Formats: sequence, C-alpha cells, structure tokens
Amino acid sequence: MKLIYKIKYILLIGIAIQCVSCSKDFLEETTYGEVDPSEIVKPENIERAIISAYSVLNGQFDSASNAYNSPDSNWSFGDVVSDDCYKGGGGTGDQNNIHQMEIYATNPTIIDVERKWSALYEGVKRSNEAIRLLNASKDFDATLKTKRLAELSFLRGHYYFELKKIYNRIPYIDETAETVADYARSNTEFTSDELWAKIEGNFQTAYDGLPDTQEELGRPTKIAAKAYLAKCYLFQKKWQNVIDATNEVMSSNYGLMGDFEQLFLPENDNNKEIIFAVQHSVDDGQPNNYNGSIGDRLTAPGGPFYSQYGFHRPSQNLINAFKTSSAGLPLNENTDILSNDFVDPRLDITVGRPNIPYKDLGILYEESWARDLATYGPYGPKKRIVSANSSYFVTTWPYVNALNYYIIRYAEVILWKAEAEMELGNLENARALVNQIRQRAIDSEKTKNLDGTADAANYNIATYNETWTDPEAARAAVYLETRLELAMEGHRFFNLVRWGIAKDVIDDYLLVEKTKRSHLTNAVFTEGKNEYWPIPQRYIDGVPEGTVTQNNNYN
Repeated sequence: MKLIYKIKYILLIGIAIQCVSCSKDFLEETTYGEVDPSEIVKPENIERAIISAYSVLNGQFDSASNAYNSPDSNWSFGDVVSDDCYKGGGGTGDQNNIHQMEIYATNPTIIDVERKWSALYEGVKRSNEAIRLLNASKDFDATLKTKRLAELSFLRGHYYFELKKIYNRIPYIDETAETVADYARSNTEFTSDELWAKIEGNFQTAYDGLPDTQEELGRPTKIAAKAYLAKCYLFQKKWQNVIDATNEVMSSNYGLMGDFEQLFLPENDNNKEIIFAVQHSVDDGQPNNYNGSIGDRLTAPGGPFYSQYGFHRPSQNLINAFKTSSAGLPLNENTDILSNDFVDPRLDITVGRPNIPYKDLGILYEESWARDLATYGPYGPKKRIVSANSSYFVTTWPYVNALNYYIIRYAEVILWKAEAEMELGNLENARALVNQIRQRAIDSEKTKNLDGTADAANYNIATYNETWTDPEAARAAVYLETRLELAMEGHRFFNLVRWGIAKDVIDDYLLVEKTKRSHLTNAVFTEGKNEYWPIPQRYIDGVPEGTVTQNNNYN
C-alpha cells in the first residue's frame, strides 16, 4: 500500500526539534506537543518521526492551506517563470506574488520565496532529527535501521537538491545540529561543487543502504537513489557519470508505461515508470485533505465541473511547440496552431484546448472555462488534472486530488541519457533514445472526438529516421523532446538554467508573447540574477548579521 502521511508534527524533547523556517522565527522553537524523553527512542516513535520527514514532501508543513506557495510540483517555480505557462487566476493582482515571479521582479520578501525555503528546510530538519533518533536508539532492529537511515538520507538529499536548484547558495546542515544556533549557518560556507558533493553523498548513502524493492509504495528504492544520483550528475554536466548511472537504472525493472495518458491517472500511480513520487491521498482522515495535491489546488481549470481558480495556464508558445510537419516531426517555429494543422498527440493530453474533449467528462473544453480570458488566453491545464468523475478527486474545498507528483519517472532517465550521449558526441545513441520517447507517443491512444469515432485533431508524430550528424541540431532535438514530454510538470525553467540558455529562450519568448499578453509588458529577465531565487529576507534577518550572503543582484 501507499506510505500515507499520517503525522504532521512531532516534538522530540530530548534533542530539541527546532522550528527551521524562512520566516522571522526561523530560529525560534515551536512546541507542538510533549513526549517523555524515555519514550522518544522507542522504535514506534522513531517510525513516526521518519513518517514526519516524508510528510513534508508535498509542500504542506503547517496548518495553513497555502502550500500553493510551496508546491511539490513546482508549477510556479518551474513552469510559470518559463516559456511554458502563465500564472493565470483572476488577473495580475490575484496571487500578485507569483505575478512578480512571472515578470522576473522577484524580491526576498515574496511569500513563495519564503514558504518554499521553509518547506524544504523543514524537511531537512525532520530528516536530521530522525537520523539522530535512529543513531541514539538501542532497540531499533539493526537491519531495518540501515534501511531507514538510507531512506532519510534519500529524503534529505531530495530536499537539498530542490534547495540547490532553486536558491543555489544555501546553508548545509546535517544531523550533528543539536541547538538553535547550529541551524544559523552561512550559505557560502561551501562552494557549489562542495554542496553538490554533499548532496551526492546523501544519495550514495541511500543507494548503499536501500533495498531493491519496498513493501510500502512511496519509500525509495536502490534504483531511485541511483536515478537521483544521475540527476545530480546531469546538473553538473558530468556526462559519463550520467550515462553510467542511467545505464544501471535502465537495466532494472523500471520502464516506460505503454500509454502516455494512462500514466497520469491516479489509479495507475506507482506504475513501472514511476521511480520516485510524492504520495498523495484523499479522504484518508487527514483534516482538510492536506495529504492530497494541496500545492496544486489553485490549478483547477473552471468550467462546469471544477472550481474556477484558473492558475497554471499554458502559454501560446507551449501550444505552438507541439506543431508538427507532414512528416510528423516538430516544426519548432512558434507559429500559432490552426485547426487543420498537424500536432503531436501529447498536446491534447497535456493541455485543455477549445473544442477538444476534456478528460472523460463527455464535454468539450471551452475558452469560457478560462478565468480572465482576456489576460491569460483560452488554454487550461489537463495532464495533471484528475477527472471530476474520479473518486480520487475531491469536489469540495480545497478541490485536491490523489494523483501523485512524479519526482522522477523513467522517461526522464531516457532523456537524461540522450542528453549525455549527445554532449559526448554519440549522436546516434541520442537519436535512438529520443525515438523511444516518441515511439511511446506514437503507440499511445489519441484523444478522440466526443462520440469516439475519430481523432479530435490532426495528430501526426513520427520518430527521427534520418541519421543525426549535426551536433547543434541534435542538441535542439533533445531539448525540444524534453520540453514536450515533461510539459506542465514543473521542470522547464530549471532545464533552461542548467542548459545555459535561459536568457536567450526567455528573451525570444517575451518578444513574441508581449504582443499577445499585456500582463508580460514589464517582464525583463536579467542574466546573472533571475536564474535563481533570492535568499528569504526573514531568514537573513533571523541569523547573526553577516552570516548570509544574498544572491547576486538581489541586494
């Protein structure tokens, strides 16, 4: 069964759990309850502490309902600030903090900057404290202890990976931290390479101690740790290491699911393609369904079946990226799709388009579903929206669902290896790997019209059948395939940054989009600044002066 998150807060009196957050009380202790010191190291209480470390994965770490400011899916941090999506909602004043992010006017006091930092360091803290408990316990089963320590190293590695890719220069704190002062650490104590080495160390420890399989779905496996190591290598451009690690993952029992759309149905969670995921659940007794997709609750697309929060809206640029030639290959020309144009079939699984059936609801998506149509255009999210007919969707506030968020899926591993092969000059190897992704799209069921008698659009997709000889063309093909396959999953901006093309891509995007979307009029991407988010001001104010160095150009 799934590892369901049952525990939100545990006070460990004997070793003083401290409230680690980005707010002004970053270093203040918050008491949630009391446990006698002699009870703390009992195996059952240690297990609860471990579950508590898992529970922050979905971005919900307090009794508020605004995990949409710290979403596990990174829809605002990875999509809205890229060329894939607009903020959406009821105009620029609705969640204006995210609007400021979208136009690259982010500052250190924005709530999303603070809450994302808070959620991730809460995960670090809980992982650290559970490790300390395990190391202090004399009664915990020795074999299980090795596995649980490996799980906690994996979780801590994940939280730090997210912190590194979002904030870049971060404090690194491990389980040796015992007091409040131990958490007041400099964010420049370690170089970037040293931070990556520490993050890799967490996943290597996890790999060494994790089993091949887990009885409870949601706990990481040995291959999940190896896959995360591959992702660390990818971000550092360690191409041969990427190939070696992905080879091991691809030799395991993981693989592509047969149908692209079926991959994103909650009843198919934890299928063979999902290497590690945040486990979401609803109607499990947790108040306000906070174990569900609480960070995505604003993405409901409107219409007759959903709340009209209307956030996470696909951009015209993203829609156009799915346009194909008569040969079924990407055109990549950013011209608006017309009704008779050829398109990649993943388009209508990924986004809601007018006059195309939406899910299994027996209805066409209409542009009237889109909240503030004049500002954000007619398109809506679809890939990670759960059908209103599904028992995995909650039809009342807070309108969440039980579709897991996929942190790493097998298709990504294929694309990572394709990228590494391309960078090492093995262009034909890269082509074969990209074709695996495209072949799955070819073999998948296409979106049908309402009566099911024909395809809903002119779907046309093919594999690359001609030899790749031009390195730049190969690079463009790998990058574009990565975009199409992972669209609306929170990865796009981070890929642009690690590819070193964020400035060029976003400038080109804004040049055209500003003629269509007035809310982007003042958007300006500043190279050397907007690749990362600022260190939260409340954290800076909460530690001794001079401890923290703000990220470049945010002073």
